[in-house]
Amino acid sequence: MKVAVLGASPKPDRYSNKAVRLLVEHGHEVFPVNPGYDQIEGLPAVRSVSELMPGSVDTLTVYVGPDRSAELAEDMLLLKPRRVIFNPGAENRDLAEALRAADIEVLEACTLVLLNTGQFGEP
Repeated sequence: MKVAVLGASPKPDRYSNKAVRLLVEHGHEVFPVNPGYDQIEGLPAVRSVSELMPGSVDTLTVYVGPDRSAELAEDMLLLKPRRVIFNPGAENRDLAEALRAADIEVLEACTLVLLNTGQFGEP
């Protein structure tokens, strides 16, 4: 499965970094998204969701706050992932409603918990 991690961090203690590593461990193709870095955990990072091809991502897992994700709403809708996961602290009710209206599955959940409990699955 192809997974983009919005707000991916190179800092090992950050949950977004742990998600990148665990997603790779579970065999997923991972695209870290962060404008401040060229690579994260040895993977090429993209600066913005808009750099990813529409339909190229199965899951977008979000680790940025609602103010930042609101700014990226149009890009997220254009990306057309099959699923968006808002991790704790990243919840954005208005954006979630817009995504659902575009027939994109939305979860408010912890990617790490989903992976560690076998619930990540396919969107």
